[in-house]
Amino acid sequence: MQNIIDDIAAQMALVSDKGKVASYIPQLACVKPDQFAMSIALPNGEVYNAGCAQTLFSIQSVSKVFTLTLALGKLGESIWNRVGREPSGDPFNSIVQLEHEQGKPRNPFINAGAIAIADIIMQGHQPKETLAEILQFVRFVANDDSIAIDEKVARSEYETGDRNASLAHFMASFGHFQNPVDAVLGTYFHHCSIAMNTKQLATAGLYLANNGVNPLTGYPVVSAKRAKRINALMLMCGHYDGSGEFAFRVGLPGKSGVGGGILAIAPGKASIAVWSPGLDTIGNSKLGTLALEMLTQQTGWSVFGD
Repeated sequence: MQNIIDDIAAQMALVSDKGKVASYIPQLACVKPDQFAMSIALPNGEVYNAGCAQTLFSIQSVSKVFTLTLALGKLGESIWNRVGREPSGDPFNSIVQLEHEQGKPRNPFINAGAIAIADIIMQGHQPKETLAEILQFVRFVANDDSIAIDEKVARSEYETGDRNASLAHFMASFGHFQNPVDAVLGTYFHHCSIAMNTKQLATAGLYLANNGVNPLTGYPVVSAKRAKRINALMLMCGHYDGSGEFAFRVGLPGKSGVGGGILAIAPGKASIAVWSPGLDTIGNSKLGTLALEMLTQQTGWSVFGD
């Protein structure tokens, strides 16, 4: 396994077009695009790393996997009254579908859906309390208490988050919010600003590769049925309007973020995290997607077969 990912990292270094970093969030625009990291965590506790696997990056929308898990734990299947389960086919920050569907987001991984999930998690609490709960959960599944929120990125998101604010106010106009819009937005911007490295992120996803059980602690995070459903949503919706292309090329449940990270799950086999800040035109990591495609070709881990 180490030889496989070392070879992939070496090949990524030779790729000339590494994509473009997200420029609409000033703090992300400062990140050097020629970085690459890959980590593979196995249920037996082994972790394989290549590239700059210790470098912290903003996980952005990858955090939506963890907030969805928390929301399901709080309210169970009733959250689907607030958020749908279908692919969007539109950009992650589109407002078009909200108008046609009376303010109900298409799925929990587009921005509108994740903002609605943040509102569900809050349950009347203040953002600081909710963020402490989210951070505690991420630290727990990653087995690492050093994980923190990058306040500079959170501030940068808040200052440039007009589109997300529009999505939130539009949903609130349909009566879908239970908490003040500004409080929900503050929670959302901050959980997207959690900073992790690929080793931490791969470890954090192990419960989804292991039937809902964190294999490092033996603690059941979610039921096997719920882990399967979260993985299904990641496969269908985890890469926004590029989810079909990702499934076609990689064949794994995955969740991307505009910070350049991707968490991918090979059910029963591994949790994989890749990071390269250069994005493709849709907003997914260009090298990260290529690296995962190469990994599934060499391991046969695609859920669709060898």
